[in-house]
Amino acid sequence: MEKYFNLTENNTSIKQEFLAGLTTFISMAYILFVNPNVLGAAKMNTGAVFVASALIAGIATLFMGLVAKYPFAIAPGLGINAFFSYSVVIGMGVKWETALAGVFVAGIIFFLLTIFKIRELVINSIPSDLKSAIAAGIGLFIAFIGLSDGGIITSNKSTMIGLSNLGSPLALLTIFGILVTLILYTNKIPGAIFIGMVITSIAGIITKIIPLPKQIIGSVPSLTPTFGKAIEGLSGINSVQMVIVVLTFLLVAFFDTAGTLIGLAKNAGFLNEKDELPRAGKALMADSIGMLGGSLLGTSPTTVYIESSAGIAVGGRTGLTSVFTAIFFFLSLFFSPLLAVVTPQVTAPALILVGILMIANLADINWNDFPTAASATFITLGMPLTYSISDGIALGFITYPIIMLFSGKAKEVKPIMYILGIVFILFLILV
Repeated sequence: MEKYFNLTENNTSIKQEFLAGLTTFISMAYILFVNPNVLGAAKMNTGAVFVASALIAGIATLFMGLVAKYPFAIAPGLGINAFFSYSVVIGMGVKWETALAGVFVAGIIFFLLTIFKIRELVINSIPSDLKSAIAAGIGLFIAFIGLSDGGIITSNKSTMIGLSNLGSPLALLTIFGILVTLILYTNKIPGAIFIGMVITSIAGIITKIIPLPKQIIGSVPSLTPTFGKAIEGLSGINSVQMVIVVLTFLLVAFFDTAGTLIGLAKNAGFLNEKDELPRAGKALMADSIGMLGGSLLGTSPTTVYIESSAGIAVGGRTGLTSVFTAIFFFLSLFFSPLLAVVTPQVTAPALILVGILMIANLADINWNDFPTAASATFITLGMPLTYSISDGIALGFITYPIIMLFSGKAKEVKPIMYILGIVFILFLILV
């Protein structure tokens, strides 16, 4: 294990990787409960979706760890699952089996793009400054998610967003968790994020804000209601409307994953001297397997999770972190009642702290170059304000080539960036 993952060379240990893997899992375990609820709105069997989500998260993350050897975790993505249920199934009146078939077709295209290294080529063509902007934007985004999920900020009719009732028990628990986590990290306590989550959970249980689970071990629901239904639904993909649905699944998953990979790799220092991600093809293949396999098992598209940054912040440096995260996903099939303790108030402090660390990437952007500064601003602000990594990237990637073109710097832009600009313009107009 030491030799395979080069633990000493990466200044880590089995214990540190285990703690990082556990932290990543705890930070993103909410998807095991959220995804069944969201897809349940499309009349899908929630028990089967729970099993499909845990299985594909474990399989894809295990591939990421063993083959790509990066501490990045994969699971069904938030946002695109809502598009699956509320826009495609409920809004368009498409059967959920056909919607799964749409994910399957998009997964095949995804897989082919990965094999022919087109996805890798796109990622390596993005300017260094914009990669820093993506990392910082993700930091703002996850900090925003943490503040929102933790009950610190809320919607406001007058100002769009504002402070919530900070005197509520849930908000107070989040505030307690934030202060504990920040103090632990400031004092350089090893595993500060994970320890902060544990202390917050205990505090929530003691104050009865978080209920004790009724049982520890539960039975595994049947996967039969969703398994293989994507194949049955292929006959329903016979309209222009479904072609747009397939392309939307493809584009959102493509750039959510690309943006997250860039952001995580940039923040963790995994990019090489050419500002490229070594073994990028293998990392992208893990995501392709997740999307294709997830559709067959019965869930919406997968993506690399920004919560992986929590495990990286704890000290995860190799694929062993992902291996441990995958193991916890598999175990969650049996210990699902125990996961109820991990509420948004427990994970919010971790997201906020990691957001703070990732926002530091703003310092690497050349703010004296206006085209870069303008594009970076649209990316970093676009992600939290549109609540979408891919939409934030779209705003910046449309702005950058246009400004460069009309400022006499057209030759400094790689051709792929012009192509991406056109693709994103069409994407925003059509979708």
